[in-house]
Amino acid sequence: MNEIKKNKLLIIGASGHGKVVADIAFKLNKWQRIAFLDDDESLKVSLGLDVVGTLKDMHTCIDDWDMFVAIGKNSLRETIQLKLEAQAATIPVLIHPQAIIGKDVEISKGTVIMAGSVINSSTVIGKGSIINTGSTVDHDNLIENFVHISPGVHIAGTVKIGHGSWLGIGSIVSNNVKIIKNTILGAGSVVIKDINEPGVYIGIPARRIKDGENFDFS
Repeated sequence: MNEIKKNKLLIIGASGHGKVVADIAFKLNKWQRIAFLDDDESLKVSLGLDVVGTLKDMHTCIDDWDMFVAIGKNSLRETIQLKLEAQAATIPVLIHPQAIIGKDVEISKGTVIMAGSVINSSTVIGKGSIINTGSTVDHDNLIENFVHISPGVHIAGTVKIGHGSWLGIGSIVSNNVKIIKNTILGAGSVVIKDINEPGVYIGIPARRIKDGENFDFS
């Protein structure tokens, strides 16, 4: 069955990340109306767009709106997107017009590719992920679901980034490296060998400083 094309986009999360997502949606010129949901009930407008309700209202909007989760925290983004998927919401992929996408690249629903990013050939990017401003993901990579690649991150070829991981701004991953799920890399970290234990890693080369189970990016 073909999806019904909708002319409205509802972005969940109206803070900084949500505004960048909305800006990309404007540039794509696919929707006649764009609006936000946000749990800050005092917030009525963001980036000149209406905040039309809170997260508790999202299920009433699924039939009429495309839905996109614009929340930076991986675990919360995952929880909300999975709820939307369970109710058959239409969740687009958003790719900034000034991103470069190579041949044979697969990008799953709910992922955003921001301005200046480069995704090279034969790379697979899972759902609900963030490929942030000016980051590069080279050939034959696997970026699993609900990963956040921060601005200015550089990932070499044939790398695997596990589910729910967060790569801090300016971090670097060398080629042929595997990073286990729920790994956090601090800003400017350099990974030169496999990471097989979840946690928070910093430094050059990156070293584990604590487990990441209770780490909160909100």
